[in-house]
Amino acid sequence: MATDTLRNVVLVHGGFVDGSGWQGVYGSLSRDGFRVSIVQNPTLSLDGDAAATRSILDAQDGPAVLAGHSYGGAIITEAGTHPNVAALVYVCAFRAGQGRVGRLAHRRLSRRRAAAADPAAPGRLPAPGPDKFHASFAADLPDSQAAFMADSQVPWNAAAPAGTITDPAWRAKPSWYLVTTQDRMIPPPAQHTMAGRIGATVSEVAASHSVYVSQPEAVASLIAQAAAGLADQ
Repeated sequence: MATDTLRNVVLVHGGFVDGSGWQGVYGSLSRDGFRVSIVQNPTLSLDGDAAATRSILDAQDGPAVLAGHSYGGAIITEAGTHPNVAALVYVCAFRAGQGRVGRLAHRRLSRRRAAAADPAAPGRLPAPGPDKFHASFAADLPDSQAAFMADSQVPWNAAAPAGTITDPAWRAKPSWYLVTTQDRMIPPPAQHTMAGRIGATVSEVAASHSVYVSQPEAVASLIAQAAAGLADQ
């Protein structure tokens, strides 16, 4: 249940998707008494996505848990220095240090851009095709749901994952990390390494990269744990 002192949660999505994917997590947290806000990132630049997140944080009436999925981890690292952020939750997300979002993210996405550049959309990263999306991004979802997610992907500009972090929020804010052990986008060992480097409290779940869709209760549970842990301090 939401605590008396921390009832606000802000959810930040990653690349190629929008905030609607958080519906299951939103429902679970709302039923437990949390006030949940969802950021809709432009995904054109890290600065723009951080600004969109800060605008939602500005509207909070008290401290909030700030959670990010995948590239959303870089966003919460940059925007999480906001005074309304009490804790960070990384959901199979990129940990980012000062400087570029992260060597792992940049290396993987640079290869993808070079392999499938679209002259009609300069700067745009090519989205995973429907034939690959299910296996790589959403292997634990039904075929029909994965197909819809693949067909409803949104543009993601290469400037976003190539952005730079000015002051990593995890240096000053307590962090939690959900490792997805069946992830084919960010290898689980890499997730554990990133979680260790930020000193996060780690949980694991047997899920794909789309854990926030396939197992929303597991994500909501970790966010609730973060809120409870802060309330006990």
